[in-house]
Amino acid sequence: MSSDSAAPRRVPPRKPSNAGTGAGLAIVALMAGLMGLYWAYDNVRIEVPADSVAVLIRKTGLDVANGDEVAPTEKHKGIQQKVLEPGRYLFKYDPYNWGWEVVKQIMIPDGKLGVRVRLHGDDLPYGEFLAVKENQKGIVPGVLMPGRYPINPYLEEVELHEPQVVPAGFKGVVTNLAGPIPTKSADYFADAESKDGSHKLLVNTGFRGVENTTLDPGTYYFNPYEKRIDLVDCRNQRFNLGDTKDLGFPSKDGFWVSLDSIVEFRIRPEMAAKVFVLYNESENGDELNDEIVRKVILPAARSFCRLQGSNNVGRDFIQGNTRTEFQTSYQTTMSARCEPLGVDIVQALITKINPPQQIAGPVRDREIAKQKEKQYQQQILQQKSEENLAIENELVKQKQALVTAEQSVIRVTTEAMRAQEVAVTKAKEKQAVAKLKLEAAKDEAAAILSRGTAEAEVVKLKNEAEAAGWMQSVKAFGGDGDQYAQYMLYQKLAASYRSLMINTADSPMMKIFERFNEPAKEKVKEEKKPE
Repeated sequence: MSSDSAAPRRVPPRKPSNAGTGAGLAIVALMAGLMGLYWAYDNVRIEVPADSVAVLIRKTGLDVANGDEVAPTEKHKGIQQKVLEPGRYLFKYDPYNWGWEVVKQIMIPDGKLGVRVRLHGDDLPYGEFLAVKENQKGIVPGVLMPGRYPINPYLEEVELHEPQVVPAGFKGVVTNLAGPIPTKSADYFADAESKDGSHKLLVNTGFRGVENTTLDPGTYYFNPYEKRIDLVDCRNQRFNLGDTKDLGFPSKDGFWVSLDSIVEFRIRPEMAAKVFVLYNESENGDELNDEIVRKVILPAARSFCRLQGSNNVGRDFIQGNTRTEFQTSYQTTMSARCEPLGVDIVQALITKINPPQQIAGPVRDREIAKQKEKQYQQQILQQKSEENLAIENELVKQKQALVTAEQSVIRVTTEAMRAQEVAVTKAKEKQAVAKLKLEAAKDEAAAILSRGTAEAEVVKLKNEAEAAGWMQSVKAFGGDGDQYAQYMLYQKLAASYRSLMINTADSPMMKIFERFNEPAKEKVKEEKKPE
């Protein structure tokens, strides 16, 4: 073997195929394109749920001024005043120029009210604290009722407050915390005592200060920064003046006479605002009744006792006639003095008179029987007064329960109306669907009827064609149907029998066919007779 044949054979390298590489690159490019489209779709799509809003933030554009908290227009950078309400927004805001933040809408629950506080705009003028204009920052007048509001949280805050309730038996005194300051007499309320308004206690509606008009029992949705409601109890109140231990007077003969008195009074509802301004010294009016006792009732009682009591000697207060007259005059005088001040005296009773001890002993034994009788009468009156007070307290509780029930009725009625609207909407939708189904059923019934009519017509024509064929066949046999039937039978039998094994013509098998020959023979004879 030569050296050339012993050397190893070199195999040329195999060229790689370009078909598989091209298909892989195409798949990669397709996947990259799909991912790019999904990324673009996801970044130019803004989904805002039903209970949210989208706050827009512009990344490019004009710079805002140093004093601006938000972008004044859509061409400026920063937080935009406009928000996107629930929905889907495609290809409207690109991620290069815009950013957004989806936040929950402001929700005011039932039994609450909302107060808006604007966080942007011009500063308020001196002395003002309400943002009356749209371009001012601060507390916005008015309230938001229970519900959902698409408010930009970067532009406004919402404070939740309780509605102000005036219970039964009370009056609500309204104090305007905002509004124009009264500067002239016409801005003040003028009563009978001061027609020119010089007292300047109460203002007319709309001016800053305490209004003369009061609120009846109910629930009021007022902005607490605009109006304040102070409650004035107009129910009957009872006070024992004997607890002060200083209701007494010197008699005409120089003896000191002390007495105990129970006064039942109430604030006149039509003068509740004036009484509140004149006598209230607490922040919420809780001590108003005590102030009325201290400033109105007690001074009036002391004045009467010292003026009227000093006209009688000490002995007269032990006997019955003077005590009765003193009691009657006490009730009348107290009512006359307190009524112009806004206080009605329901009843003023002197429960006990302490005469001078120096002269009480000799007279007491003589008058004890009469005094006991009158004491019992006074106790009866006191029991009746307590009974009336208890009845009135129960009536107040009943009115409070009625107010609560009315609120529940309003809430239940509102919910029922909402449910009714939803049910009506669903019923209308079902009615529309039923109408569409009815129209479709009518169309389908018409189509079935048309198909049935066409199929019946086809069957009819087919039967008519077959009958026409049979008539032509019978005509071929001279109109004799029996002959045609015999012909058809022969055809069927001829195809069914391959061979017959019979001995003679009298075979029972042949007798089967004899009756088919008889009509044919008779007919031939009849045809031959005319010849």
